[in-house]
Amino acid sequence: MSTTTETANNPQADVYNGEWTAGVIGGIAGAIVMAAAIIAMNTPTLAVAIPSLYTLAPPANVGLGLFVHLSHGAILGVIFAALIGVGEFSGLGARVGVGVVWGVITWAGFAALVMPVWLGAVGSPASPPLPNFAPPSLLWHLLYGVVLGVIYDVSEDIA
Repeated sequence: MSTTTETANNPQADVYNGEWTAGVIGGIAGAIVMAAAIIAMNTPTLAVAIPSLYTLAPPANVGLGLFVHLSHGAILGVIFAALIGVGEFSGLGARVGVGVVWGVITWAGFAALVMPVWLGAVGSPASPPLPNFAPPSLLWHLLYGVVLGVIYDVSEDIA
């Protein structure tokens, strides 16, 4: 009796055999680059606002903010991998393009709309106005999307 699983010509098998891993790797890499830009431009976002989502701040704590941020990056990277798979996007240019769009979507949806509501609900002192379409945040999310697309494409075959 054979225990081999047939995966040829099964697109779902790809999700289970590595693409989600490439999404995690790309998501964490993008989140690291994004976090560096946040620290350079507005450290309280990473030290107070992001950990405040889970009532981990105040006091300000860059380490906790980085942990939360990298976790979000990994999760959003898996969603990105699913979008790449569903859309059957291949090649570096297409994946970076999808990464840029994903960066804009995460900025508009999560940073500008969800985050202000969430921070207000938990009583964070870092609660921004709603909506919060801040240009620096757009830049950070674009960096995330570009790095995610590049690293996903590079690591897909090795993940």
